[in-house]
Parts: sequence; C-alpha cells; structure tokens
Amino acid sequence: MAKAPTPNGGNGRDGKGRFTKGNHGGPGNPHAQHVARLREALLKAVKPDDIKAVIEAMLRNAKDGNVSCARELLNRLLGPPIEMDILERLEALEERFAERL
Repeated sequence: MAKAPTPNGGNGRDGKGRFTKGNHGGPGNPHAQHVARLREALLKAVKPDDIKAVIEAMLRNAKDGNVSCARELLNRLLGPPIEMDILERLEALEERFAERL
C-alpha cells in the first residue's frame, strides 16, 4: 500500500499530492544540462559567416557531383523526398472513386 502524502512533509507535497510552495524539486537531468552547455558553446563559437561558408562549400561539392552534399542540401531546402509509391496509391484511389460513380 502506498504511503499517503504528508502535508508539507518530507516529500514536499500537500495532502492532495501537489507540490507545496518552496519545494526544491529534483536535480534535473544531468545529460540535458551537459547537452545545453555544449550547445551554448557551439552557438558562441559558430558565427553566421561560418554557416555561410559551410553552405557554400556544400553547394560547390554538390555541383561537383558529391551526392551526399546534394542530398543534404535538397533535403534541407525542399524536405525529404516523397515515397515513389504515392502515385500508385493515388491511382488506386482514383480507380475506387471512379467505380462508385
């Protein structure tokens, strides 16, 4: 049987199980805190001109035939490609719709 919450007791909850004023909460997610620090450092280090240079290099490489660069650029610009069977599914739906007429 579960222990009933105590009003403003050691667990920091009231009689209905809600957190009480002054509850310090848990330590948080240390992994998320670490990732946030890394992301902050990255954002401080990488400037808009750096991003522009990377994109220009990817564009040059894509034009030179680097398929990975071309794919990444197109995915970022246009979104991922639609599955090829979409036309087959559309045709099947059109046929079913035509049968009902």
